[in-house]
Amino acid sequence: MTQRKGRWDVSVCLGDVVGYGPDPNEVTARLRELGTQTIRGNHDKAVTGLMATEDFNPVAKPLWIGTRAQLKPEHLAWLSALPRGPLATDGIVLVHGAFQDEDEYVFTPAQALDGLLDSTPASLFSGTHITRAAFPIRTRNWRSCQIRPRAGESFAALHTELPRRYLLNPGSIGQPRDGDPRAAFAIADLEHQIIEFWRVPYDISVVQERMRAAHLPEPLVQRLVVGR
Repeated sequence: MTQRKGRWDVSVCLGDVVGYGPDPNEVTARLRELGTQTIRGNHDKAVTGLMATEDFNPVAKPLWIGTRAQLKPEHLAWLSALPRGPLATDGIVLVHGAFQDEDEYVFTPAQALDGLLDSTPASLFSGTHITRAAFPIRTRNWRSCQIRPRAGESFAALHTELPRRYLLNPGSIGQPRDGDPRAAFAIADLEHQIIEFWRVPYDISVVQERMRAAHLPEPLVQRLVVGR
């Protein structure tokens, strides 16, 4: 933790505060304590009853009933009141999924193109945890690259260049989808145009024990190990 202490001034969360994990109250309380600027994700909407769940993964559906039952009323109310994306804050734009649809997963640069061109700030941060990819854009030309730390390093740095626009996906603290099970997040130095993509190990087995104690589906318990 010493490497990251003092490296950030403002924290933001791109949604899915609750849904897959065994500690919804603790996670929500921590975000509120930090004053984290948070937008809602599709799992937050499902747990709070703000969206239908027929199209969700059937393995995940039972989670919402259990999570809702666990949540303290004040945390449930806070989650229910989370703003939707896109949300402009501190010179960046926050979205959970696509710019045009907060519930749409972004798999390709083409899906992100219109949103990037429609946004005023140069950096658009997306919370879908499928991949940690950055998509630099200039007019109608784009290229994509996946940002990964080198072996033995904790983060990889991306130097952004104006007037290019970027879709930056920092990954997920607890549910990465790129085959790396470590917690993923980003630290953005907007003044110097540097984005650090971090990966931090944590004791996955302890979290798995709490998931089993909470009777969460075993496929969700096992996927933490493989990061898929």
